[in-house]
Amino acid sequence: MTRPGLTSAFAFAMTFAGLVPSRAAEPRRADVVVYGGTAGGVVAAVSASREGKSAVIVEPGRHVGGMVSGGLGATDFGNRAAIGGISREFFRRVLTHYVDTYGINSVQVKDCSDGFHFEPHVAEAVLREMLAEAKVEVVFESTLARVEKDGLRVASIATDKGDVFAAPVFVDASYEGDLMAKAGVKYAIGREGRDQYGESIAGVQARSPAHQWPVAVPALGPDGKPLPTVQPAPPGAAGSGDAKTQAYNYRLCMTDRKDNIFPFPKPPGYDPARYELLARYLARKPDLKVGQLMNPVRMPNGKTDTNNNGAFSTDHIGGNWDYPEADRATRARIVDDHIAYVQGFLYFLANAPRVPKALHDEMANWGLAKDEFNDTGHWPHQLYVREARRMLGAYVMTQADIMDERTKADSIGLGSYNTDSHHVQRVVQPDGSALNEGDFQVRVRPYAIPYRSLVPRPAECSNLLVPVCMSASHVAYGTVRMEPVYMILGHACGVAAALAVDGKVAVQAVPVERLTSKLAEQSSVLDPGTIASSSNGGGRGLAPAKLGGVVVDDANATRTGDWQESSTVGPFVNHGYLHDGGKADGRARVRFTPKLPKAGKYEVRLYSTPNPNRATNAPVAVHSLDGERTIRVDQRRPLKDGAPIVLGVFSFAEGDAGWVEIRNDGADGHVIADAVQFLPAP
Repeated sequence: MTRPGLTSAFAFAMTFAGLVPSRAAEPRRADVVVYGGTAGGVVAAVSASREGKSAVIVEPGRHVGGMVSGGLGATDFGNRAAIGGISREFFRRVLTHYVDTYGINSVQVKDCSDGFHFEPHVAEAVLREMLAEAKVEVVFESTLARVEKDGLRVASIATDKGDVFAAPVFVDASYEGDLMAKAGVKYAIGREGRDQYGESIAGVQARSPAHQWPVAVPALGPDGKPLPTVQPAPPGAAGSGDAKTQAYNYRLCMTDRKDNIFPFPKPPGYDPARYELLARYLARKPDLKVGQLMNPVRMPNGKTDTNNNGAFSTDHIGGNWDYPEADRATRARIVDDHIAYVQGFLYFLANAPRVPKALHDEMANWGLAKDEFNDTGHWPHQLYVREARRMLGAYVMTQADIMDERTKADSIGLGSYNTDSHHVQRVVQPDGSALNEGDFQVRVRPYAIPYRSLVPRPAECSNLLVPVCMSASHVAYGTVRMEPVYMILGHACGVAAALAVDGKVAVQAVPVERLTSKLAEQSSVLDPGTIASSSNGGGRGLAPAKLGGVVVDDANATRTGDWQESSTVGPFVNHGYLHDGGKADGRARVRFTPKLPKAGKYEVRLYSTPNPNRATNAPVAVHSLDGERTIRVDQRRPLKDGAPIVLGVFSFAEGDAGWVEIRNDGADGHVIADAVQFLPAP
């Protein structure tokens, strides 16, 4: 199969060996040169062009949009009100496309959900339209080879083809941060320890195996060595840092429309032994369904954006650690390995005899959408590089900036999605079972991103802007790394680049007041306080500390499946609540695990904001010393003064052995997950 958007590993190796001579070339000049045709890069170039500056994009692949056109159609938007400027314009244009194509009352328009859910080819068409209108040239299949500096300034960049590009200002909008690195800008890779920035959720995560594995699965082969997909080294001490990077995968555009199915391909060199851990998992949990092994979110026209879900899925855990700093040949091998892993995972589920028949039959309904990614065998052209290098810039955003100190004088845009890390490693427990480690999903409120986090330290480079590999810790980057935010940051970089060109100043010396004023004029959202006041329909949230007993808020709960954050209907606990969008797909769960000070009986209370669209039969499981009991809760009925729903009195052990889990199996409306209270009972 053709590698998406890449030439062969042989050609990469030949170039690096110096056997393919580069040709001398006169520099091609522009006011702004953007390296990387990601969505953030497209918006940066469009933004600069709209400011009257010539802009060119240098893109290693054959497509623009990165993940936005590469399969990630289920937009991670957090709070939509936080998305403004050209980023919001993109989503409006997507919606306009569907309305113009199908009519406002069509199923396709309803499925695309206000423009935030879309097919890959539609996303790329919209981005190309924006580029054409702005007269931005894109030079495809051109990979960065070297950077020439004149003092602190990047003078030019050269590609593997020998083309040279010169400009007063450069923007590194790649997922990898290659231009930034070659320009001598310092960066971080992997996870900081808790002590480095005082971040409570940093470093190696202390989780029990049950957090991801509902049953214990042996992770050692007959020879006593870890099975494929399991790393041999210990995970490291809780809270410690490392150089490991959260898992990558491909966001798959699948379909169950028989007229558009392309069968899951068998990858070259396929070996079912690679999925021995998965086979053992299925043997111990034979009732698993497709939705528990991956997360196919519906897109228009019967398609999906299918992401990782569950203990063993499309995330190639541990397969990407060398990617951020690898040379091109090594990256090519890593890309090939990810393609082979994900394709093999799908092929195994669809064909392996060790897969239960019911799961086989369910997989038979699915395939790749044959009208997408036509030049790459219907496989996405973009590897999902969730995180690679992170610049150590003029200001490093940390946990405090996304949770406590959420306003900034030099704010150029907002983020609002929960901070989210996928697993970093899969290791062997002392009992020989598998443990996935590294994920966290912790809720945040809208927060400001400072311009200082988009520029290098002044002593390192004076004319480079970095909207994608921006300056943040692993914890903070977990919420910044969403495509709408990359576009917001790209918009700011385009305007800042134009100001730097006009003023003939370093990017660090761009007048921030002028920058923020221009962004505000262009409908960017800069103040997180305006989001909190406009979206909180129920007034201020109830403070957990004032409710008594032990209160677990949704921000501190563990979620699986597709949940959306909201603060539209009050009253609620803390800053808002979660809802499942009324899917009733059986995949959405939120587990509230208290740390109880002593054993005894506790009255369990459920906080849930009532509304006519809520489920009348939301399933709530209570796991206690009395066993596990599922209670169907009417979340639609009115409550008085925010009073909770009493689930009953249950016996619990001291500590965190018990839990309450809200699910959406068979629900007849929106299921709400807000908070659970444990009050000592007499």
